[in-house]
Amino acid sequence: MDFTKLKAALGVLGKAELGAPLVIVMVLSMLIIPLPAFVLDLFFTFNIAFSLIILLVVVYTLKPLEFASFPTVILLATILRLALNVASTRVVLMEGHKGGDAAGKVIEAFGAFVIGGNFAVGLVVFAILVIINFMVVTKGAGRIAEVGARFTLDAMPGKQMAIDADLNAGLLTQDEARERRAEVATEADFYGSMDGASKFVRGDAIAGIIILFVNMIGGLAIGVLQHDLSFAEAGKIYVLLSIGDGLVAQIPSLLLSVASALVVTKVGSTGENIGQQVTAQLFANPKALTVTAAVVGALGIIPGMPNLVFILLAGALAGAAYLIEKKQKDAELVTLDYPQEMTQNLPPPETKELGWDDVMPVDVVGLEVGYRLIPLVDKNQGGQLMVRIKGVRKKLSQELGFLIPSVHIRDNLDLSPTAYRISLMGVTVGEAEIMPDMEMAINPGRVFGTLKGRECRDPAFGLDAVWIEPNQKDHAQTLGYTVVDPGTVVATHLSHLLQSHAHELFGYEEAHKILDNLAKSAPKLVEDLVPKTLPLGVVVKVLQNLLQEHVPIRDMRSIVETLAEYGLRSQDPDILTSAVRSALGRLIIHEISGMQDELPVITLDHELEQLLHKSLQTAGESGVGIEPGLAEQMHTSLQESMQKMEMEGQTAVLLVSSYIRPWLSRFVRHSIPGLHVLAYNEIPADRQIKVVSTVGRRT
Repeated sequence: MDFTKLKAALGVLGKAELGAPLVIVMVLSMLIIPLPAFVLDLFFTFNIAFSLIILLVVVYTLKPLEFASFPTVILLATILRLALNVASTRVVLMEGHKGGDAAGKVIEAFGAFVIGGNFAVGLVVFAILVIINFMVVTKGAGRIAEVGARFTLDAMPGKQMAIDADLNAGLLTQDEARERRAEVATEADFYGSMDGASKFVRGDAIAGIIILFVNMIGGLAIGVLQHDLSFAEAGKIYVLLSIGDGLVAQIPSLLLSVASALVVTKVGSTGENIGQQVTAQLFANPKALTVTAAVVGALGIIPGMPNLVFILLAGALAGAAYLIEKKQKDAELVTLDYPQEMTQNLPPPETKELGWDDVMPVDVVGLEVGYRLIPLVDKNQGGQLMVRIKGVRKKLSQELGFLIPSVHIRDNLDLSPTAYRISLMGVTVGEAEIMPDMEMAINPGRVFGTLKGRECRDPAFGLDAVWIEPNQKDHAQTLGYTVVDPGTVVATHLSHLLQSHAHELFGYEEAHKILDNLAKSAPKLVEDLVPKTLPLGVVVKVLQNLLQEHVPIRDMRSIVETLAEYGLRSQDPDILTSAVRSALGRLIIHEISGMQDELPVITLDHELEQLLHKSLQTAGESGVGIEPGLAEQMHTSLQESMQKMEMEGQTAVLLVSSYIRPWLSRFVRHSIPGLHVLAYNEIPADRQIKVVSTVGRRT
């Protein structure tokens, strides 16, 4: 006998994997096998407790996706309740003639105690519960679930674009982006399932009504025709039992309907459960409580009204309004006094003699923020900007090939309260103002509507944007906007500036670190290059040239080998840079076009290229010999060709000879920033070139 398989099979019995099969078996048993009254009581009690547990779990859930199995739970609870209806109907019709407790103590209690033994009252109470459940709660929850599912699906493209934007800005790793995308997909699946699950709840309410009348009519017929009871006796027994059975099933159904409505009506993921969210928002404005207290107090002094009750309630509301207003004023005082405290806590002036220690070094990368932006960088106040900046540095360091310096963050009272400033080597390179309590909706180029808010521009790329309230985020994403929070705006701006000025951040210290790391795996190669072949200054200049042209220096082995080979012929940094670019051609092309076999390019007319070649030979690399009119015409033609390629979804590449490439690269670097200038010898042999336009001397 195979005891291993038997042990494994027995081990599964202790796992939660058998939960769903056991529930299904239990439901089938209730549908087929007659249950004793005690077992029926046990299941009815469990059904009430189960529905209450579901409701409380929903109340204390911070966001809907924390209870992603809720649609499945609704289905299981509905099937369980319907199976109980079938089992209780069998017992009521078969054993009801024996007395009120024949179908169990629970049904008897609801039929006798809850409605006082009066079937007319029972019918009214049951009808009210059905109206509340079917017409109000279930119908509203079903409509909200339907609209929520539709809006969630419409907002998916915008959310995916926001995730891609965060990933490109270095705010997310690949794993985090994958988790965010999975969460977006799960959210869409959840609301789609909730749309279908609401139909279960609605159908359950209808089934409760039908089952009640079937039980009453069937019970009367069985009592009168089979058990020889009078119509009055049969009505007293079977109608009360049917109503009790209906109430026992309808109350858990109402609890489940309320839970469904709470799930689909909860807005946002604020880190608060439903009770905290409602309390914080409902009682946030003391004016509403004050006016209500005045109205209730006025009603309380009218003769004939229950004066004591109204006056007590008015006093309680007025007291609550006073306490809330006092708490808000105290919080505002703390906020307003914060900058003053900062100035008061400055150390007193020192009288000792000045020394070199008093000369503060310049921060390589600095970020200054106004006092209202301090919570963004303060971890104790929930600020995530420090973590995002660390992610930006990590991503850029991995992409560029050297360690990006730390960012020194400090507050600056001279700035506007909502402004920030980014500096490199103590010089400001970027600044902007943000709204810390709002979110920025960026127009990526194609949107399907307008938003109400404060118009602005994205500080990183200059795109049109709007500052909106956080509750407008889903609507903005539905319209095609990319919505980011203030911390992401700052981090993206910083990432863009660091990438643009990477060559300024790279110096002798960084070059030493890179060469030391390479020396661990190729010591002889590094030793032969510096200082035998080239001085360190030339190597630094070549690496700076590469970074300035947005070429990563990750492949240091290829770079050093090329410098060691060509350094014996020339020590001109521009010539060496061209040689290294040729060696890194595959990397450069991959950064531009990925894995595409065909590379669309713009070329220069042969006569124009020869003219530029001669002019540079005559005037040197400064290009002073180029006619201003020719330069202007060439600039206009290049811009038009680039715009045409971008409209066709292609990356603009200008392909020229290696001699004039450095000058042309400097010529278009600032005026046409999106144009890549490559030399013929930088194209790998396995890539095909497709000439899409040729720029001539005349346009």
